[in-house]
Amino acid sequence: MSNPTELVQIIDLRPLSGVLGAELFGLDLSQALDDTTLEQVRSAFLEHHVLAFRDQDLSPEQQVAFGQNFGELDTHPFVEMNPEHPKVLDIVTEPDDRTNFGGGWHTDVTFLDEPDLGSILYAVELPAVGGDTLFANQHAAYEALSPIMQEMLEGLVAVHSAGPQYAEGGQSTKSKAMKTKNADMAGRQVEHPLVRTHPETGRKSLYVNRAFTIGIVGMHRTESKALLEFLFDHAVHERFTCRVRWLPGTLTMWDNRSVQHYALHDYAGQSRRMRRITVKGDRPR
Repeated sequence: MSNPTELVQIIDLRPLSGVLGAELFGLDLSQALDDTTLEQVRSAFLEHHVLAFRDQDLSPEQQVAFGQNFGELDTHPFVEMNPEHPKVLDIVTEPDDRTNFGGGWHTDVTFLDEPDLGSILYAVELPAVGGDTLFANQHAAYEALSPIMQEMLEGLVAVHSAGPQYAEGGQSTKSKAMKTKNADMAGRQVEHPLVRTHPETGRKSLYVNRAFTIGIVGMHRTESKALLEFLFDHAVHERFTCRVRWLPGTLTMWDNRSVQHYALHDYAGQSRRMRRITVKGDRPR
């Protein structure tokens, strides 16, 4: 991997905050990237966790081709994909929607045995103002804990489920524009370590989120609730975050193994249309 200092010289990279996130300029993702440039992008991804590529003009096919540089693409088990592009998820908020898809802090699809490596989201239609996405660095959140708390958490296993979001009446089923499916299967539970080790960098991070984590193995319900509430709040403290302001032509990708994110819905009465693809991941360890 290239040294991060080299990235500034080869790619126009501008950090978004002191803890994560960077904007990249000067790349045309509609064209195939050469091996050197692609390696630089991968290195920036591991270093900054969130990359916002500005000034892009991408068709669904071009977005899919870019995403395949990072692995096999996934589909969502509980949301209808684009019928013409089966690897593409259209994320739409209509003017009269009271809630939005992705609103609230979460890590994508942690209810899967092998949650996605990351997501790649492209702006198709944006409100005049608003609709930004917040991100929180879970490495930084873990490292900010006391050694005693770190030691205790590393032995724990968390329970995740899609039920709170995708079962009948779940939060993510309330959007008028997004069509969900398989509600009867959403209650399935999986277990993942509460502290995850990144498979490429070896760094440890918190791996719980308010949307999908429902308990901790071996703890009484009241104990689990108290600890999780602390971790949910701690994990997204302002000092661990950055904010991506969406502009026309922005494509943002994030490392689902090391961040949480939150799509703000502060544009009532306006539309927001995004196009998302996801890259398959591995089982957290």
